[in-house]
Amino acid sequence: MIQSMTGYGKAVVTHGDKKINIEVKSLNSKALDLSTRICPLYREKEIEIRQTIAQRLERGKVDFAVWTEKNAASEATPINKELMKAYYKQIIDVVNTTGIPQPEDIFATVLRMPDVMSKTEIEELSDEEWNTVRQGIDKALTQLIEFRQQEGAALQQKFEEKIDNIQALLQAIEPYEKMRVEKIRQRIIDGLSTIPEVDYDKNRLEQELIYYIEKLDISEEKQRLANHLKYFRETMNEEDHGVGKKLGFIAQEMGREINTTGSKSNQAEMQNIVVKMKDELEQIKEQVLNAL
Repeated sequence: MIQSMTGYGKAVVTHGDKKINIEVKSLNSKALDLSTRICPLYREKEIEIRQTIAQRLERGKVDFAVWTEKNAASEATPINKELMKAYYKQIIDVVNTTGIPQPEDIFATVLRMPDVMSKTEIEELSDEEWNTVRQGIDKALTQLIEFRQQEGAALQQKFEEKIDNIQALLQAIEPYEKMRVEKIRQRIIDGLSTIPEVDYDKNRLEQELIYYIEKLDISEEKQRLANHLKYFRETMNEEDHGVGKKLGFIAQEMGREINTTGSKSNQAEMQNIVVKMKDELEQIKEQVLNAL
């Protein structure tokens, strides 16, 4: 079944007092074009993240982001009480031994001293937290794939409609194709009759007509186009969802047969039908670029 390359997925998971946000978006692209924004704590897992995304999404221009949020209490910078006491004692000692006046706001002075208010701990990624993040990534990717499947179903419906239209137009050519043989024959005979005192061999005329008509025959083009339409339908319904490129190739082959039919259609009604077929096919080609 067809999947679109357009999709969006988001997941929010929690670990302790931390909220972890995962977001992934995708658009159409010939190959996998992946860009990531990963918060510093999880950057050691970037290769694993990229491999997971590549395996599940296959193709598309993909933007992936993961970031964390903490509550205000946990984000507050702790005060180093022991260091603050030490600075206070030193200031009082300097005042007593040197006679320098004591600062008016000694508390504010102590808070400005080095390392009194600073975070020195280094956060490490635990296995438990990474398992939580990984579950969130899987959830976001699953949501995106479901989005792709819904878009793919809409794409397939459009393709079915356009293929039906081309098939109907192909059948509409047949009456004009049968009529034009006699028209060509009559036009040549009428042309010969306008030339005075011309004697021609009727058998030779029939041979030339057969040769001329064979050059304009579109039976093979019609058969090949019908086969391509059938193959396009079968490909859309294949279990393997990565059929976008194959559908694009089939559409190119359909275009060749339609163009050849147009070049051989020396009748206005047939050429009008070919133009309509080209219009339907062009819409398929535009949409097939978004198929995975």
